[in-house]
Amino acid sequence: MSAPSVATTASAARAEARLEGDCMHVVLGGHWRITQPRPAWADIVARAMADAKTSANAAHPPAPRCVRLAFADDLAGWDSALVMFAGEILRWSRGHDAYCDFAALPEPVRRLADQLTGAAEQVDAPPPEPAQNFLAMLGHAATDVWRKAGEIAAFVGECALGAARVARDPRKFRWRDWLDEMQQCGAMALPIVGLIGFLVGVTLAYTGAIVLRQYGGDIYLADLIGLAMVREMGAVMTAVVLAGRTGAAFAATLGNMKAGEEIDALTTFGIRPVDFLVLPRVAALGVMMPLLALYANALGVLGGMTVSYGLLNISPTAYWHEMLATVTQRSINVGLIKAVAFGLIVGLAGCLRGLEAERSAAGVGRAATSAVVTALLLLVLADAFFAVAFNALGW
Repeated sequence: MSAPSVATTASAARAEARLEGDCMHVVLGGHWRITQPRPAWADIVARAMADAKTSANAAHPPAPRCVRLAFADDLAGWDSALVMFAGEILRWSRGHDAYCDFAALPEPVRRLADQLTGAAEQVDAPPPEPAQNFLAMLGHAATDVWRKAGEIAAFVGECALGAARVARDPRKFRWRDWLDEMQQCGAMALPIVGLIGFLVGVTLAYTGAIVLRQYGGDIYLADLIGLAMVREMGAVMTAVVLAGRTGAAFAATLGNMKAGEEIDALTTFGIRPVDFLVLPRVAALGVMMPLLALYANALGVLGGMTVSYGLLNISPTAYWHEMLATVTQRSINVGLIKAVAFGLIVGLAGCLRGLEAERSAAGVGRAATSAVVTALLLLVLADAFFAVAFNALGW
């Protein structure tokens, strides 16, 4: 079955179509310019089907199963208008399960049409439907956790390799940046860390006094405050404060640098972003966190001493001697080990989320939030690990 040719003219561009059997033959001619009107593929198909129905006197002519393009002799030139027209044909063909024969088109036109069609499908594709099956949801969650754990492990390994390179050649380390970051995350954090440490000591003292006063063990409040601050609360509360203060700042800084393509510029110049941006920040937190934890311990002990003197009438001298009888050097070492690990965790989480940030203002905000959440989660996991490990070691 064949139908007479159908011509659709829009300015200088021309597309002639005829239906032969189940194959649509399209001949292109004229000037294809983006600044001038061009034929619409939907109109061409509708006109060709109508004429085929009239010519063959058939109520339902066969739908085209293939589309074959060819060029007329008067084709004078083309630009992106021809690419957009070929993209329309590709989208229509994929929606109607038809085959496209673009052998006559130049290779750049075919390649660009494929890219244009793929981008349109990605934009127009509906969001995936949420899984209703509980096992499927559990599997997706486990897969996502495994992927994120792999990203964290890969980043930690890259930082370890960077540290090894710096150890071999310390001249490559950004010592000035390291000192600046130590000031920002150390000295500048003393007020908030000291306030939090003092209030934690006060809170623990009031809570412990409720129980100890019932048994006449008021003096043992010094043991409670000393051990809790030195082994646990000093390092944990300092890490939580720095996760919200410094970790989020790291993520926001690196996210802004990524949005401004500064990190891409470093990579182009052959400079590793991990060595240049991450290591000074992580090293600064690793050094300053133990010092801040000791500072928080001292303020926490002072807060407990203040409450003991005002509420339980325990003299500062008696409180101090009782605390020294319980708090040993091993307990202090436990807190310092935790502080070092927590500092590295906060620094790595902030830098990782900053390097993964999207290139937009909203992406930077999400990166800062994700850095805090990631740091807090890893801090809890690390604290539980240390609790089990130190108990097994008898510390």
